[in-house]
Amino acid sequence: MSTRKGLILAGGTGSRLWPITQGLSKQLMPIYDKPMIYYPLSVLMLTGIRDIGIITTPQDQVQFQNLLGDGSQWGITITWLVQPNPEGLAQAYLIAEEFLAGESSAMVLGDNIFFGHGLPELLASADTQTAGGTVFGYRVADPERYGVVGMDGDGKVTKIIEKPEVPPSNYAVTGLYFLDGTAPERARSIQPSARGELEIVTLLESYLNEDALTVERMGRGYAWLDTGTHGSLLDAGNFVRTLQSRQGMQTGCPEEIAYEAGWIDDAALRVLAERYAKTGYGDYLRGLL
Repeated sequence: MSTRKGLILAGGTGSRLWPITQGLSKQLMPIYDKPMIYYPLSVLMLTGIRDIGIITTPQDQVQFQNLLGDGSQWGITITWLVQPNPEGLAQAYLIAEEFLAGESSAMVLGDNIFFGHGLPELLASADTQTAGGTVFGYRVADPERYGVVGMDGDGKVTKIIEKPEVPPSNYAVTGLYFLDGTAPERARSIQPSARGELEIVTLLESYLNEDALTVERMGRGYAWLDTGTHGSLLDAGNFVRTLQSRQGMQTGCPEEIAYEAGWIDDAALRVLAERYAKTGYGDYLRGLL
C-alpha cells in the first residue's frame, strides 16, 4: 500500500462542454457505463492509495458526495475539498495543503482516463520516488498542442515547454503528477501567469530547476484520453465500450480494485453488487465472487 495521499481535481466550469455541463459537473458525466470520476479514482486506487482528497466546486460537491460518499464502501477514505474559483492546476496543492499535511501526493485530473496492461507496475515505479517529482509522458502525434517534456537517456527531464513551436520530443505531459511533500510550499511561491492562473508547468519547473523531476514514459500499450471536448468525450465512451465488450472485463471499476487488493471482503462486494442488481455492472460484480 502506498503512503502517498491522493488528489483528484474535479473542479472547474467545464465550459468547453457547454451546454451539457451547465447543470452537471463534467466529472459526473458518463463515460459509457460509469461516471467519469471513477476512472481517475481507479488510477489512485491502483497505486495503492487509500487516503484521497477530492476537490470540487461548492455547488457540485453535494452531487459528488451522493455518488461517492466517504469511500468506505471501497475500503478507502475520501476527504472533500472546495475550489471556490478555478485558478490553475497548481492551486490544488494550496487547497489541499492541510489535507496533505506534508505528505507526498499523487494528483490526477478528474477528466483524464488511463488504460494499459502494466499500469499498476508503472504507477508503482513512480511511487518509489519519494523525493522530487514524477510526471507521465505519453507519445502523441501532435506535441505542439500540449505541454511537452524533453528528457535525457536516464529519464531525467531536461525541459518542459507549453505548446512548443519546435517540440523537444513527442511526449506530452499527462494529467497525473507524483510530487513530494514540498508541493504546497512551491505552489505558494509561484506567480500567476498572464491568464491569472497558477500554472502546473511553473510548479514542475521548480522541481526541474533542482534536477528533481523525472518522467515515466507510457509506451505503445497504453491509452491516455482526456475528455475536454464533445468529440473526446464520445471517443472515450466508445473506447471503454469497445474494450469491455471485447474482453468482458470492466475498466475503471473501484469495486474490483478494492476487492482484488483485499480492502473489502466477499460480504461487502456482495452488498455492492446487489445495489446494481438490475444492471450489467451488478452482474459483473457478482461474477467476481
